[in-house]
Amino acid sequence: MSIWWLILLVILIIIEFVTMALTTVWFAGGALVAAVAALLGGPIWLQITLFVLVSLALLFFTRPVAVKYFNKARVKTNVESLVGKQAIVISEIDNLEGIGQVTVGGQEWSARSLDDAVKLPVGAVVYIREINGVKLMVEEKQM
Repeated sequence: MSIWWLILLVILIIIEFVTMALTTVWFAGGALVAAVAALLGGPIWLQITLFVLVSLALLFFTRPVAVKYFNKARVKTNVESLVGKQAIVISEIDNLEGIGQVTVGGQEWSARSLDDAVKLPVGAVVYIREINGVKLMVEEKQM
């Protein structure tokens, strides 16, 4: 029975190597423990139990730490990288009318004010504070 666990282990490692998504490596650890149990003559119920328990333990306890350290150099997407940047209002922003556009980095974006009561005139310099759907949520730069 240990041969099946070793085959599963190899398949899971290959999938992890190809995807590099930190998804199957946890189950590969479970398969390794199950293979050792099989080599030591453990019954099938013990092998399966060890596979499930070790896989889940690795998934829930080590994955958050691994994701934190392995995704450190993750490059933000275009939209994520806009938060905190300055933009210029090119079409008056009025949340009540549902209108407004800004330009940032040479691109035009729909925008809304963080404060519904504030209208932002054309030419105002604003900061992008968050993204809501496909709209940039902005607030006026204080002088």
